[in-house]
Amino acid sequence: MAPSHLTGQEPFFIVQNTGSGRDNVRDVQDTIRRVLDAAGRRYELIPVDDGRQLPAAAQDAVERARQQGGVVVAAGGDGTLSAVAQVVLGAGLPFGILPQGTFNYFGRTYGIAQDTEAAARNLVAAQPQPVQVGLVNGQVFLINASLGLYPQLLEDREAYKQRYGRSRSVALWSALVTLARAHRQLAIQLEHEGKSRMLRTPTVVVGNNALQLEQVGIAEAGELASGRLVAMGVRPVGTLALYGLVLRGWLSRLGDADHVFSFGFDRLTVRIGRGHRRVKVAMDGEIHWLDTPLEFTVSPQPLLLLVPPEAQRSERA
Repeated sequence: MAPSHLTGQEPFFIVQNTGSGRDNVRDVQDTIRRVLDAAGRRYELIPVDDGRQLPAAAQDAVERARQQGGVVVAAGGDGTLSAVAQVVLGAGLPFGILPQGTFNYFGRTYGIAQDTEAAARNLVAAQPQPVQVGLVNGQVFLINASLGLYPQLLEDREAYKQRYGRSRSVALWSALVTLARAHRQLAIQLEHEGKSRMLRTPTVVVGNNALQLEQVGIAEAGELASGRLVAMGVRPVGTLALYGLVLRGWLSRLGDADHVFSFGFDRLTVRIGRGHRRVKVAMDGEIHWLDTPLEFTVSPQPLLLLVPPEAQRSERA
């Protein structure tokens, strides 16, 4: 059973994805050491240079935290945080984060600083707070999970980041290039609340982050506070209409578009047209292949996230 209050003596076991993040890896490590040493906090850095090694590294951190009454911390982008959270959630241990990504929606939602030094200081003073996480076929997602066009956008964005660097402008430009190409429509069946409907769509996104939903203008963002998730998608449209939807999202007006549908739910089953035993799903920016049908729900067990005191919380914007 995880403690509801930390004493300030618990050691940190920090899983750091050295292959992700916007800052120099050595600078990040030096900053973490300097802040935690100054605070007199015990810690151990567990660097990982390949994302495929994250589950094993996270499991190692969980075992050490169990033995020593410690806290597991993830340092990296949202995909890294999600991968480590997958292991920590089942263990019921406190979970800290040091955000290193481009957008950092998860950390920003809870007032955790994007700057490494400030985030490390947040970590020292933080206390566990139960937070909601989503599940798709039992796999954790903190921000969103999607299929269809959105995974392709993410794959292309990563390729552009490798070439041009990590920034929000690069992410937007890569999205515009991806949308210029022809895309197939998915034939899907949505089942929730005893209802079923068939439709064709280029993409379906299930959101678990109010900040992201609010920023693109989805009115159902408030559903998350009631322990639900939010699904959204696009009816079949051409390239120009897709560009218009990107612009609406940029202006926080996506939910007003005629071609966009969205709704809150407790449990959602997504069935794909014939011949799709497995489907590509993007979870918090990382691509996975999952068996169909897809089952979306809120985890019955919350994640015990270390959240800084109110006075230390950063602005969400």
